[in-house]
Amino acid sequence: MNKYKVDINGIDTSNLPVLKKSETLELFERLRNGDESAKDKIVNGNLKLVLSIIKNYNNGKNDINDLFQIGCVGLIKAVDNFDTSVGVMFSTYAVPLIMGEVKRYIRDSNTLRVTRSIRDLAYQIMKFKDEYQSKHGIEPSIDEITSSLGITEYELKEAYESCIEPMSIYEPIYNDGGDTIYLLDQIADNKERNIELDTLISLRRALDHIKARERNVLIDRYIIGKTQMELASELGVSQAQISRIEKNAIDNVKRLIK
Repeated sequence: MNKYKVDINGIDTSNLPVLKKSETLELFERLRNGDESAKDKIVNGNLKLVLSIIKNYNNGKNDINDLFQIGCVGLIKAVDNFDTSVGVMFSTYAVPLIMGEVKRYIRDSNTLRVTRSIRDLAYQIMKFKDEYQSKHGIEPSIDEITSSLGITEYELKEAYESCIEPMSIYEPIYNDGGDTIYLLDQIADNKERNIELDTLISLRRALDHIKARERNVLIDRYIIGKTQMELASELGVSQAQISRIEKNAIDNVKRLIK
């Protein structure tokens, strides 16, 4: 089955076009020169990017068609604000904007009560990130967010976590025809297996300090879910080169968080 096959009303998602990097840059050049039809082609050529993101939130609680429409809003915002002179790939720039729209939609639809102060802080953080991305073409670092908003890293983490949709401990996660395994059965002992917050903060800092190309490859591979072959085709290099960049990126991250 095609990895991008998702049932969206009125759209054959298995045959959506995918733009190469050179094609994307050419279309943005045309758009900058007043060709509005180029905008539609950029959007249509990146719908699979939206699909790859919303599949992570397709847990049966959210309507996939609604998520797709909301994700497209984020994609259009990315097209409207992308600056080719910044030197980052469009997909790298678009992912956080798409995810932000989807997360906001899910959060606003969530019945779980979150304290007003934490919710307001989360909105401030997202607003700051959107404005920073529009101006600089990249996500702000943790230090830039905390210093600009006058908050601690732990307050930042708490605000981020308030946006995450909760999952029932009775959520079925596996069934091979016999007894169903629920999330409750797989909850780890925090004393034994919990990842320290300091490690997560160090990981984020490490990603901020590696080369942009290495960071972009890690995002495309492990967040967007692209294969090495897809990345090689987009960047016009061999799969072996992508593999080396990915390995170097992982090694550099490991070195920085030690």
